[in-house]
Amino acid sequence: MSHATPRDTVLLLTHSGDHFTVERVAEALARRGARPVRLDTDLFPEELRLAARLSAEGSSHTLGVGREAVSADEVRAVWARKLRPARLDARLGEEFRALCARESAAALAGFLDGLGGARWVNPPRSERAAEDKLRQLRLAREAGLDIPRTLLTNDAREARDFFREAGGRVVTKLLRPLSVSMGAAPLFVYTSDVTAADLEAAEQLRHCPAVFQERVEKERELRAAYVGGRLFVGAVDARRSARGATDWRRADAGDCRWEHDAVPADVGARLDRLMRGLGLVYGALDLIRTPDGRHVFLEVNPAGEWGMLERDLGLPVSEAIAEELLK
Repeated sequence: MSHATPRDTVLLLTHSGDHFTVERVAEALARRGARPVRLDTDLFPEELRLAARLSAEGSSHTLGVGREAVSADEVRAVWARKLRPARLDARLGEEFRALCARESAAALAGFLDGLGGARWVNPPRSERAAEDKLRQLRLAREAGLDIPRTLLTNDAREARDFFREAGGRVVTKLLRPLSVSMGAAPLFVYTSDVTAADLEAAEQLRHCPAVFQERVEKERELRAAYVGGRLFVGAVDARRSARGATDWRRADAGDCRWEHDAVPADVGARLDRLMRGLGLVYGALDLIRTPDGRHVFLEVNPAGEWGMLERDLGLPVSEAIAEELLK
C-alpha cells in the first residue's frame, strides 16, 4: 500500500472505456505533486472494495482500487468525469442483478457523499441540475446569449404548428446526452432534420416527448471547453460533409477537421455568466456561428468531450482542469 501525505489525493471518476482525457489530467496532476487515483465506476462492486464505518465516535470511509487504498480523509479533490452503472456478472439472475445494480449505485453515492470537504469539478448537485436542457436555454437567454427557437412537446399538433412556423427548417434532439467517451457510443441519437413525412407519424410523440429546434444556418460549429472562466475553442466546418451537415458528429473521418477558433469578448462574458449561473466549473459548450457572424448557443454538456481539442489543436484543457482541481 502506498502512503500519501494528508489530502493530496485527487479521485478521477470515470469508466473502464475512457482513456485519453483521464490520462492527460492524471499526468497534469502528478506534475503538480498531487496523487491522482483513477476510479472506474463501472467496476464497482465487482473489482473495487469499499468500506464505510460510522459510530458515535466518528466515521471512516475507505476505497480499494487495485493495490491502492484511499481514505476519504486523503481526498483533496474529485473530478467527476463520468459515472457509469455497475458492470455486473452476466450469470446473475435478472431480478437479483437489478437489485445489485441499485444497491451498488446507492453505496457508491454514499461513499462519494462522504467526500464533502473535497473540491468537486463539477459539484454533483450543480451538474445534475445543469443537465436540464430547458433550464440551460432559459439561463442562456437571461445571460444575453442568442438561442434558437425551441419546443419540447408530446403533442403532435404543437409539433406540426412549430414546423409550419419555422418554415420547415427544424431539427430534433435528445434532452439527455448518451455519449460515454471520445469514441463512438454503442447507442447515440444524433441531432436530425425533421421532414414533413416525419410529422405524419407525430402521434407517436404521446409515447415519448421530443425537443424540436429551428435549424440555424452555419458558417462554423464551435465546441468550447469552459474551465473555471477560461474558454478553449475549436471549430469545424461540417457543410462540406453530406452526413455531418446537421450534426458534425456524423461526418466521415477527414470531412471535418478541428481548427483553432475564438468567440468575441462579449459572447465569452455571457457564456461565463451562464456557467456561473449553472454552478459549473467545467462544461463543453456547443455554439453555431452564422454566416452573418452571430453566435447561437445550443447547449452545454457538464461532462462533455474536450479530448479532440487537446489532441488535434494542442489546447491545454487538461492543465486547466488540474489547476482547478488543486485550487
